[in-house]
Amino acid sequence: MRVEVNGVTLHAEVSGRGEPLLLLHGFTGSSANWEPFIPAWSRRYRVIAVDIIGHGESDAPPDASRYSMEHAVKDLTGLMDKLGIGTAAVLGYSMGGRLALSLAVLEPARVSKLILESSSPGLASPEERAERVKRDEELAGRIEREGVEWFVSYWENIPLFESVKRLPENVRERIRRQRLRNRAAGLANSLRGMGTGAQTSWWDRLSDLPMPVQLIAGEWDEKFDAIARRMKELIPRCLYTPVAHAGHMVHVEQARIFDKIVMDFLREDLS
Repeated sequence: MRVEVNGVTLHAEVSGRGEPLLLLHGFTGSSANWEPFIPAWSRRYRVIAVDIIGHGESDAPPDASRYSMEHAVKDLTGLMDKLGIGTAAVLGYSMGGRLALSLAVLEPARVSKLILESSSPGLASPEERAERVKRDEELAGRIEREGVEWFVSYWENIPLFESVKRLPENVRERIRRQRLRNRAAGLANSLRGMGTGAQTSWWDRLSDLPMPVQLIAGEWDEKFDAIARRMKELIPRCLYTPVAHAGHMVHVEQARIFDKIVMDFLREDLS
């Protein structure tokens, strides 16, 4: 379905009945990334898989400031309002995890439970953020000049996704085809507007989170494993489950284990 919110149109796949479960993909992803899980999850939950602004079939406006985390949060709450959803469990992967956390920080009453896969609260220091903004701007410019096909080939070969190369060729090809369906303007402006350097750091707000939080990271993803361990010490109601034999894309590399972690957390009464 397509829903207009705050002057942009977002695409979302909605299925099932029950308590709402909002799914947020990572950078270069789309709602299609959750397709392997939706048939089972939608038997218990009303699943809403969103194409984040600039991705998939959602609009990709030319103004990079429109992609800020604050705007993206307002888009999500606007979408929830149009779907008649007051509160939802929210699952986000990587960039989608940063957006999910931003929603939980800025609109905590809208999030009943929070699941963050391979994600972070942003960068703590202004110097780190400035350096990351510079690097992201350089990469955004290359995406615009050289196109999506060049970028996808570059992106799938960065060290963060080294473990993905262990997956079967048909799985890797499915990921590549999905990434190639994105647009250069949407990816470039996502980097500029909601990149790790551009977003507000939420490190000092983690202790305020009132909802139960489940963190997930792969053991081979040393950077995000370390971030998750730091986050767990700061979030009051928090579980962290490291996943063996997985890197950054736990939901792909260890799908069955990922499914069990998510469903166990959602079913558990943590009140």
